[in-house]
Amino acid sequence: MPEAVLVDLIHGCPACTGASLREETASDSQVFLLCEKRYRDRTGSLDSLLSSCSSSACVLDSDTTAECLFRFKQTVDQLDLSSVRVLTSAMGRQVLQVYQELLLTAVYTFEYKVNNLTCPSCRGSTHTVPPGDVEEEVSSFLQQLPALMGDISVLKSSLIPDCFGHGFSTRTGGVTSIPTLSSLNLFSSSRRRDPGAVVRENRRRLALHAGFPPQLFRLVKVDHGRDVWVLGKDEPPSYDAMVTDRTGVVLAAPGADCMPILFTDPGSKVIGVAHAGWRGTLMGVAMATVDAMVTEFGCRVSDILVAVGPSVGACCFILEKDQALEFHSLHPDCVPDPESARPHVNIRLANRVLLQRGGVLPENIHDDTVKERPAVTPCTSCHPELFFSHRRDGLEFGTQVGYLWIRESGGQTGPPSEETV
Repeated sequence: MPEAVLVDLIHGCPACTGASLREETASDSQVFLLCEKRYRDRTGSLDSLLSSCSSSACVLDSDTTAECLFRFKQTVDQLDLSSVRVLTSAMGRQVLQVYQELLLTAVYTFEYKVNNLTCPSCRGSTHTVPPGDVEEEVSSFLQQLPALMGDISVLKSSLIPDCFGHGFSTRTGGVTSIPTLSSLNLFSSSRRRDPGAVVRENRRRLALHAGFPPQLFRLVKVDHGRDVWVLGKDEPPSYDAMVTDRTGVVLAAPGADCMPILFTDPGSKVIGVAHAGWRGTLMGVAMATVDAMVTEFGCRVSDILVAVGPSVGACCFILEKDQALEFHSLHPDCVPDPESARPHVNIRLANRVLLQRGGVLPENIHDDTVKERPAVTPCTSCHPELFFSHRRDGLEFGTQVGYLWIRESGGQTGPPSEETV
């Protein structure tokens, strides 16, 4: 199987590394020489090492290790490689594993080959970064990257009053370079190629654009169910909705065809967010969120305003027939072609139906049926230039969010203050 071979010249000498390289490299391996610019300036032995490679080698000689490894990841992604063999010293393994945790995910498998080296250069280190400083180096580098696909843009519902800050993110303005995840992907998964450090930088940029401190961002822990976490109570291991009456926290729900839904009660100053896929929709996660606002904070259902964010439309969403019939039983209009082998399903309408049955006023729901307000519920699958879509992009899909917070009293438009949640 083709693999990437990462040769660490920062923490070892070319002579020892060259010997290991000849022993460990297969003919179909893609070789990368990690050296930083300072290594090239210090020695002229790189050419001899390149000549020992059985295949063409890529020299990683950027200004910092963080940039070198970020460029390494980009090339590996372009080549669709996931197996990485690292030739390094004991010191190199210790440092590189910290970078690995920040800049790569479990999609990539790493095998570290550490020789019992005896020369002075390899016993020590020509350049090391204390593990505690690696995260700062990586963060500083990512902050310097240009935004991809244009500037950050968000959709806002005119139904939600100014006493709340809110928005639905799109895919532009981030630093993720993988095509289906580019560019403002806001969720890192061990099953995808976008690592935690890059996603944190995307979230930081969204927070600065929206006007809240990045550390206040809190995303629901999706389980495709109907559990609601009331902030201040013990946090469950997973849940698909959150509600609170506190300032100092920004609630967020993800979506990539599934719906991010925002709930506000302007009078009681209570908010909620929910993630509603087709399973969560049938299980009633939207009304579970409303019920929590009523039960925990004394809201009246008739006062609650609901904004449904970008999500897959009936034009692009199909289910197996037995699954679709559950939506047809909910309301016939939810399945426009019930006789089809794989019917189309309108999960947005299903949520409206359930919310209205629960007492939410029709005029208090902003979704794609509302034409007199600017749209906030376009089809994610139909608009690849603006939105991520699981159905369209497959397993390596990105994630947008709907976010919401309570502004400080007095109509302050600046960021909320931080409180313990």
